Amino acid sequence: MPGIKLTNQQVKIYMTARQKGSTQVASSAKAAICERSGRTIEKNSYQLAIKRREWRTRQDPFKDVWTLELLPLLQATPALSPLTLLEYLQSRYEGIYSDNLLRTLQRRVKQWRALEGAPKDVMFRQSHEPGRQGLSDFTQLKGLVLTIKGEPYPHLLYHFRLAYSGWSYVKVIAGGESFSALTEGLQDALWRLGGCPREHRTDSLSAAFRNINSDERVDLTARYQAFCQHYGMMPTRNNRGLGHENGSIESPHRHIKRRIQQAFLIRGSYDFESVLFYQKWLEDVIRQHNRRNVKMLEVERLSLQALPLFKTADFTEVVVRVTSSSTIDVRRVTYTVPSRLEGERLRVNLYNNRLACYLGCTHVITLERVYATSRNQRARSVDYRHVIHSLVKKPQAFRYSQLREYLLPTDHYRFIWQYVDKHMPSREACKFMVGLLSLAAQYNCERVLAETVLLAIQNEQPLLLDSLQKHYASPANLTPSVIVQQHTLASYNVLLFTPLQEVAHG
Repeated sequence: MPGIKLTNQQVKIYMTARQKGSTQVASSAKAAICERSGRTIEKNSYQLAIKRREWRTRQDPFKDVWTLELLPLLQATPALSPLTLLEYLQSRYEGIYSDNLLRTLQRRVKQWRALEGAPKDVMFRQSHEPGRQGLSDFTQLKGLVLTIKGEPYPHLLYHFRLAYSGWSYVKVIAGGESFSALTEGLQDALWRLGGCPREHRTDSLSAAFRNINSDERVDLTARYQAFCQHYGMMPTRNNRGLGHENGSIESPHRHIKRRIQQAFLIRGSYDFESVLFYQKWLEDVIRQHNRRNVKMLEVERLSLQALPLFKTADFTEVVVRVTSSSTIDVRRVTYTVPSRLEGERLRVNLYNNRLACYLGCTHVITLERVYATSRNQRARSVDYRHVIHSLVKKPQAFRYSQLREYLLPTDHYRFIWQYVDKHMPSREACKFMVGLLSLAAQYNCERVLAETVLLAIQNEQPLLLDSLQKHYASPANLTPSVIVQQHTLASYNVLLFTPLQEVAHG
């Protein structure tokens, strides 16, 4: 009967006895209930007797101040924390309210907020349709130090994800969250996917709008909208500061990064030969991740829009003038370019990881992009090959050049400069160092030349620039040696007596 109320313990004892083979009468006796109650348990028509304690087991320490003082404070300012309220009481009533009462006050405030506090924001979980939404965001691998050839490589990861199937794409981003990083990563993801969702969602593109004035912000918004229009996607963004509105990619960040970290543990190393190798390794890891979503991706691909016939611009264009120092300044970074371009205006397509420089419509050079480490500092990317022919004519300019430390390509060359500057006269040291760089550029022997000089220093041999120049200018070094292996005469007999058909197929 529904009116019968039993405790959990009684039901548990009775059912345990029945499972062990006891009769209803014996099982009811063990549970201290009547036989009729036992039959009710087996019919599952009973109610559990729930006992609720409605009295206090100890005196309320805030009885005198809760209604008169604390409650009015909470009603006026709901954001007050229990610790603030306790410190308020301690300042008014010295020696009465100890720190041990904090947990009690926390429970009291928590209960008041649940019963009488302000309404809380509600999250409305969304139903995802195939082909409707793709999301982009940037994330960072924290807690590990990744290196390229032993050097720390700070970077971000661009992450694109389809909301319905969960298909993901990850790209290494050398700099910050810029417009070029977003569009380059997004464009790569769409062409790898083979289709376009109808909507592209981001986190307000706040990173792309940093450090720019209002006119540039309008221009950047227009270019982003044009980019999305090219792919037939509607650009949307979440409200600023409400990351949960991008929950379809914010939460998967953790799963992607956990998978990458596990893959690092299996690999056993955080060092890569180049950024390209790192990107390919990441793509293999993400490919394994996407295998779990193959069936849903097959469904979603049927609803994706077709790709356009060609890609669109995924870079930022700037126009710069080459200075008389054979340099250009782009985004607080000074780059050297070939000196024949001095005085010209270059159109620079600024990508996430490179600068493509054009003179008119003619491509002249591509430079690896470098980022300034802070807003108040400038960075430099110097290639001694661009200026060494001019420096050879005036080697003494090397000593006090603003680019001196950057003209030295490796740590080996920096060590050599420190050594010759200490052990040679001033003029001879500059002449030797500039001549060394000229040899490295002329004969493309940067590493071998440095090792030769370091060996001479180690063996305390004299450093003679003339000897090095004669060595690399000698005909033996200018003409590559070719080793010709002479076949045995018997091998020609095989050709003479072997049918043509066997030679053709053999």
